[in-house]
Amino acid sequence: MANGSNVGGRRAFINVRLLDPASGLDAPGTLLIEDGRIAEVGPHLFADGVPSGIDTVDGGGHCLCPGLIDMHAFLGEPGAEHKETLATASAAAAAGGITTLIATPDTDPAIDDVALVELIKRLARDTAVVHVHTMAAITKGLRGAAMTEMGLLASAGAVAFTDGDYTIADALVMRRALAYASTFDLLIDHLPMDAELSASGCLNEGEVATRLGLAGIPAAAEAIILDRDLRLAELTGARLHASRLTTRASLDAMRAAKARGLRVSCSATPHHFALNETAVGEYRTFAKVWPPLRSEEDRRALIQGLADGAVDVIVSGHSPQDQESKRLPFAQAATGISGLETMLPLALELHHNGHLPLLAVIEKMTAAPARLLGLDGGVLAAGAPADLLLFDPEAPSVIDPDRFISKSKNSPFENHPVQGRVLRTLVAGREVHNRAGPA
Repeated sequence: MANGSNVGGRRAFINVRLLDPASGLDAPGTLLIEDGRIAEVGPHLFADGVPSGIDTVDGGGHCLCPGLIDMHAFLGEPGAEHKETLATASAAAAAGGITTLIATPDTDPAIDDVALVELIKRLARDTAVVHVHTMAAITKGLRGAAMTEMGLLASAGAVAFTDGDYTIADALVMRRALAYASTFDLLIDHLPMDAELSASGCLNEGEVATRLGLAGIPAAAEAIILDRDLRLAELTGARLHASRLTTRASLDAMRAAKARGLRVSCSATPHHFALNETAVGEYRTFAKVWPPLRSEEDRRALIQGLADGAVDVIVSGHSPQDQESKRLPFAQAATGISGLETMLPLALELHHNGHLPLLAVIEKMTAAPARLLGLDGGVLAAGAPADLLLFDPEAPSVIDPDRFISKSKNSPFENHPVQGRVLRTLVAGREVHNRAGPA
């Protein structure tokens, strides 16, 4: 992380609403930062006034919570620097209240050996303003065949293992990967999507695809692979994270697996629970994402899954694309959305619409991913890193992709009204984004 050394001195955030999902804290209070970490926090801290010599920030009654952790983001480097770089992605993340990014390994070349894990660490240290960790590939070259040296990659700093947007078709390869990962208690993050059923499709199979005359991807393409993966996780005892689920059938399978005591979890993206397949409209390529936007029934099922715990984590699914790759016929256009700067306000819709308490929404972007990945953070507690987000949950705005800091502006949420604005983002006590004005 560029200029990421801990900030000396002491700084107190007063007059804030403390939100700590890990402890259930939701109360007015104060938080003290010292040397890049949280020194003290609580409703009664400095009740008689802040001692002299401490820099003070009045939070104006707004929410102070752990910085967000985005567990799934494509960051461009290496190989797609025209779409995004660690520098631009981290600046966009900071603007979105994200203090930790988890990079996916589906780059060019794929992050499948120790040297490339080390490269990401160096690039992050030199150019990023937030923490950046990387997942490493499950299979060499993301080809779904030979396994990578997961033990060595984990020792080098890989926090989990995934083939990104690629699905491992061979059940034996997947079984071996899960068995190997279980030996080291590593997390396997896998996108369930049957390659044969989805190969020719470009949006959800259904009425919209039929009307547009485009090949569809059935919901069963996700459920079939997820069912296989869950059975293999049960067979091997491995930790499995199903990436970006989109269908009711998949969520039912996930609930059943959790009820059986399997070590499984899953994520969902804001665009999948905020939009349905009709967002494609008349061949609107900015709404072409992977997995595809699903039916309204599936969208509602995702919201229910977030509310009842079937879905553990909210991720941005950030997949930046240049304009040329989106300005093509729908079937040929690239999939993906620029999601770092919209993750928080879109997730807050779950709270504003009465689906989840505010603390539960924040938990799925802080404490939950931190637990799954074994990261130091995601909590407001003495000794934890001072990776913090100050935000106004009520501030209204309209999403304008032209104002994104991300290098790519591909978003189907243009002119979408939201509530929630990031005011300050701090990484290790250092302010990396400020829309609140001088302290």
